[in-house]
Parts: sequence; structure tokens; C-alpha cells
Amino acid sequence: MARSLDGLVLAPVADQAPGQVGTRTRFTYHERDGAVWAEYEGGDVVRGRLVGTREGDHLDFRYVQLKTDGRTSSGHCVSTVVELPDGRVRLDETWEWESQPGSGTSVVEQLTAHGR
Repeated sequence: MARSLDGLVLAPVADQAPGQVGTRTRFTYHERDGAVWAEYEGGDVVRGRLVGTREGDHLDFRYVQLKTDGRTSSGHCVSTVVELPDGRVRLDETWEWESQPGSGTSVVEQLTAHGR
């Protein structure tokens, strides 16, 4: 199993569609006793939260966010935690909106003190 996500800051490696999470979005993760949660913001997201569970290297969580245009949205995501050769963590994600149409995949990676 890859290491704990607790205290890690991750960012998407590519932009999603306009108005969504993008490379300027930062996720700060927390983990304890099989529970995971994070706060996120940046780019088109003013404030976001996610909460869910971790079993081994699999995350299952729900997210909700407030965007710069004042709209809110929510959805469901499942992710696989991968430890990269350089020791950083990557999440391979499959997500689906619950508040609007749409689904997709994304990748977020741990940031270091030097950016990536």
C-alpha cells in the first residue's frame, strides 16, 4: 500500500473543462483510520471539500465545490493511489458529477517544496 496522504498537497497535472478543477487548484489531504478528506481551492474553484474512505490503495469519496461564478456542484470519485518512482504520490481518478451531467478521468500528483 502507498504511504499515507495525510498532510500532502496535490494538484492536477492537466486542466479539465472551463469552470472545473485545473492545474492552479490545490488539494490538501488528510487521512486517519480509513477516512480521507481534503480541502481544495484555486483556479475556478473558490472552495471545495471532499470526504470518503480509503481501503488499501483505493479511495471512494464525494466532493462539493463553490466556483467563482457562484455556482455549486457535487459528485463522486474513485481513485487509485500510486507511489511514483521519485517517492511522490499520484491519484488516478474516475469521477462523475451528481449535480449535473458529466464524467471523466483525471490525475493529481503530490507537489514538492519545489513545485512538482
